[in-house]
Amino acid sequence: MLQINDLVFDAWGRRFLDQASVTLPKDAKVGLVGRNGVGKTTLFKLILGQFTPGGGDISLPKDARIGTVDQEHPATPVPLLETVLAADIERGALLTELETAPPERLGEIYARLIDIDADRAPSRAAEILSGLGFRQDDLSRPMAEFSGGWRMRVALAAALFAEPDLLLLDEPTNYLDLEGALWLEARLRKYPHTAMIISHDRELLNNSVDHILHLKDGKLSLYPGGYDSFETQLSEKLRLQEATRLKVEARRAHMQSFVDRFRYKASKARQAQSRLKAIAKLPPVAAVVEEHVAPFTLPSPERPLAPPLLRLEEASVGYGGPPTLSKLNLRLDVDDRIGLLGVNGAGKSTFAKLVAGALQLEAGKMHRSGKMRVGWFHQHQIEALDPTDTPLDIIRRQLPDATEPQRRSKLAQFGLGFDKQGTTVANLSGGERARLLLNLVAMEAPHLLILDEPTNHLDIDSRRALLEAVNDYEGAVILITHDRSLMELVADRLWLAADGTIKPFDGDLEDYARFVLDRARAAARAPTQVKAEIAAPAPPPPAPARKAPTGNARRRAEAAEAALARAAQALEAIDAALTEPKVLTGDPGKLAELGRRRAEARAALEIAEMEWLEAQEAYESLKPTA
Repeated sequence: MLQINDLVFDAWGRRFLDQASVTLPKDAKVGLVGRNGVGKTTLFKLILGQFTPGGGDISLPKDARIGTVDQEHPATPVPLLETVLAADIERGALLTELETAPPERLGEIYARLIDIDADRAPSRAAEILSGLGFRQDDLSRPMAEFSGGWRMRVALAAALFAEPDLLLLDEPTNYLDLEGALWLEARLRKYPHTAMIISHDRELLNNSVDHILHLKDGKLSLYPGGYDSFETQLSEKLRLQEATRLKVEARRAHMQSFVDRFRYKASKARQAQSRLKAIAKLPPVAAVVEEHVAPFTLPSPERPLAPPLLRLEEASVGYGGPPTLSKLNLRLDVDDRIGLLGVNGAGKSTFAKLVAGALQLEAGKMHRSGKMRVGWFHQHQIEALDPTDTPLDIIRRQLPDATEPQRRSKLAQFGLGFDKQGTTVANLSGGERARLLLNLVAMEAPHLLILDEPTNHLDIDSRRALLEAVNDYEGAVILITHDRSLMELVADRLWLAADGTIKPFDGDLEDYARFVLDRARAAARAPTQVKAEIAAPAPPPPAPARKAPTGNARRRAEAAEAALARAAQALEAIDAALTEPKVLTGDPGKLAELGRRRAEARAALEIAEMEWLEAQEAYESLKPTA
């Protein structure tokens, strides 16, 4: 599907791709992985033609459609459902042409609309929007009423709906909640074409992709399987590389010792020269260099407080109007690890603000230790950083009484080396900014850590370092994250924000995943009613005195009849092949493939029959009565 040959790209004083080559299989689901800053997004921009390579080439099949989600959808007055439907450019063009097309063209247009399943498009778009968290009553709302985060979801929905031949997604779960991430996992598994996904979400890479494309040192390497399989294969590859290097070095040393001993001895000079030539031909094998990941520093409180840290009784909280959350009856103890679940807008962040002291209780009671220190990290802190600040400026405000060497030492503990400490925030990567803030909020050894989407912008190795730090931390933790792996390995108990309150969830994360996907499937069935509300425009009904409009319906019926005949012929051809003796006694794999194709052809025939019946009924109903 996608071929990259000897690709070279230099920018900003460094080389991102150095004669990189790879071929992606057709319809593969590929996870693109690598450390932050190695050039994954740069590779996407090269594929999209936004950057020009310095050498090599990228090739795709002719007329291949590429889809991506590079920014939020604009805030327009167009309704949500219509915005997503517009992503199918061919369907929109056909429906527009239908309004002015001459009669001889109508049958062709209807045949193509049937081929691309245009009538089902509104319900398919509604199904995708439902999976991404939109409600039924959102479908008619204008885009201008949605926030930036929700418009990012619309852009993702539009890309999935359009089903391009090559779908490029860059960290698609960063603006989704756990529920949306679970739905996307399932959706990507069933995506009908080739997809390449930049992601640091281990569960998504294990559950949704069938290949991992690793970008390192400017080279691309393709591995079959999910992320766990990739790690195993990479480890074995590096082990063999190191073993090969040791063998080559031992052979080099052995031959060099012979040369050193006999180089100037006349009887051995020819053999010594031969050994020198052999040494020159030995292939260079690079030593395996372990990539160091700086740990996170999350100091534990020196003295635990008396339990509970927090107790809520019939508590309510909101922003001045109707309460966002009410009837809260919860207890948080000194060593609790709480995973807070719920869709975006259910009140998770409101609850975090209440516990952190940023919101006051409106009703009920809250018992809270007066000595409790809270470290609260939330994703919007990264956006709120002054782009002209440097890490040194920030740490100076945090540690006004410390010496400059002490401040620099603290930043080094955070994983920010000397060269990064004076760099402006605008020039730090998202991962570096997240690392700085995560360490800052925990610097005073809080009794409670509230982590709201802490893994956004962190690569997989940094996420593992954060997991280790959180598990070593001895205080209480409230975790809000779409990273299922982190949630599973940190949370001891789950609370669910839903229906205007928060309650303990009876079950584990697997139970919750099943609950979310079952709910999405149920919601996906409900939006089929939008088909009647926003369907493809049918030909106008004929006036009593005119017969011409029945010609449109007749051509549609004829096109459906032709499609039915083609489907029947395809099934007959497969049935004929299955009766061939050499097929029945030959390759079992070919026989199984024919069986699969027959099932598909049978399903296509049933669909064609239904469409022909509908078109015929429509034609009969438009015929003038005697």
